Amino acid sequence: MAKSQKQEQTNDKPDGAAIISGIETDALSEERQIIEEAQKQIDEKIKFNTKKVESIIKEAEEAALEQAEQAKKKIMSSLRLELQRRSLNIRNEVMKNIQKNVESKFNLMLADDSYKAILQNWIIEAAIGLDAQSAVINASEKEMPLISDRMISEVVEKVNQKTGKQVSLKLSDKPPLSFQGVVLTSDNGHMAYNNQVKTRILRKEREIRMAIYNALFTDKRKD
Repeated sequence: MAKSQKQEQTNDKPDGAAIISGIETDALSEERQIIEEAQKQIDEKIKFNTKKVESIIKEAEEAALEQAEQAKKKIMSSLRLELQRRSLNIRNEVMKNIQKNVESKFNLMLADDSYKAILQNWIIEAAIGLDAQSAVINASEKEMPLISDRMISEVVEKVNQKTGKQVSLKLSDKPPLSFQGVVLTSDNGHMAYNNQVKTRILRKEREIRMAIYNALFTDKRKD
């Protein structure tokens, strides 16, 4: 009987192997929990960094697109300015050529009898434009001899027919003009009407330039 009680007391003592096993189980469980927590944190960091990288890439792409668009606008603006500059240079060159050709043509016409009629019309136009009761006529050295008393009388008559006004005209005693054409100046010297060839071209410059532009560009667009 005593032996049986002793055996029961011995069985009540903790088993060493069981204790170790329990400790290992707890350790493994804790280790697994730590690993799972660490893995979770790693996954969250990966997810965060992935979004961050995607955001950076997107921003970089947007910035690149914006820079590309800005570069495109800059290039297009430069091209437009270059085209405008070249267009203006071409029109200026054409305008100069037209002016030279017109001046040359009128200069060649000086020896032609028909030029007197042209000169007379310029004087009539200047007299009407000046709108003065009396004026003096000046012209280039080659033109002054062409303006006779008869021409002046015809001019006075035609001005009267066109305006109903009487005007008194005479040749200027001042040095002849340097350029072809006529200039009428009121007797008091306060007003003048320049009808020289160069000035006549300048009055028509806008009209001529528009014709040049249409000839160079508009017609090509229609084609």
